[in-house]
Amino acid sequence: MDRFINQLDHELLDKILIAQVRKLTVLGLIDLSFIAADSTPIMANTSQNNPKSFRKNKFAKENQPKSDPDCALGVHTATNQINERNHEFYWGYKSHILLDCITGLPIAKITTPANVADNSVIEELLAKADAYLTLEDCTFIADKGYDVKSIYELIRNKYHGECVIPLNKRNTQNSKKLSSGHPICDAGLAMHKDGKFSDSGRIRQKYCCPFKRSKSGSCPCDHPKWNNGKKCRGCTKYVTLSDDYCLSINRECVTFKKIYAMRTEIERYNSRFKSTGQERLWVHSKKAAHNLNTIAHIALLAVAYASVVTQSGYSYRCLKSVKRVA
Repeated sequence: MDRFINQLDHELLDKILIAQVRKLTVLGLIDLSFIAADSTPIMANTSQNNPKSFRKNKFAKENQPKSDPDCALGVHTATNQINERNHEFYWGYKSHILLDCITGLPIAKITTPANVADNSVIEELLAKADAYLTLEDCTFIADKGYDVKSIYELIRNKYHGECVIPLNKRNTQNSKKLSSGHPICDAGLAMHKDGKFSDSGRIRQKYCCPFKRSKSGSCPCDHPKWNNGKKCRGCTKYVTLSDDYCLSINRECVTFKKIYAMRTEIERYNSRFKSTGQERLWVHSKKAAHNLNTIAHIALLAVAYASVVTQSGYSYRCLKSVKRVA
């Protein structure tokens, strides 16, 4: 069976999945107004993923599993609590999904090694879906792991859509500011503007110490950057200007929160996907893993199609309901 899965023509499986998505779109079940993206970890078939294994350094990068040379070392969050940083390492892959948030059905998928960042495959994932569907004027929903400027620009400029993504603060600190927007230094003084510059495609305003070029002034808090022996002394702070589309989104409004709540649909789908047995692989290569994942998506789409065609009234998300009809 392992050899059969590995030798399957993946292009054929892709054609089946695309045909299913197109058919469900024609039947009016799939709606592309709100789409979401996420990934789910898939553990490789190796003893190094066994929690009972006492092997030393089993999650060291140089200890590549011999049973699956294609897999990679990844990490996933083991809890959804904001104030808890509980992570788990694993050897394996990731299943990246683009989902219709209205029906909870997949419209595109990609399987990658576990060390590939989620946000790095979005352009390819959207392009795959747009090749046989139209994503024009869509609303893209994702978690803060997708808070990347290139994704905002891609959705707005290419697909003319909107993004509903929370900000990833990336270890930033909340600095005190005046009503004019000028930050306040550690000594409690208003800082002065010191020019603008471009950083990774974003326009940032630089603020400097009010005594920066003073010959006789002194820092009230004796900041370590003041007495550094340089001509341009004092602390500096940077503020990203709000003309950036990412920062222009009002994430505190009711509309944003209600739309972002639709992202839970992709969590439900990932749970159904794992129930097909894809959370832990029994094959030993990337191609086999990709084929197995695609077969699982095809099966879940087939459940929805059977529910619509038979007009049974059962949920198109539930495999057990379809089995009762059969």
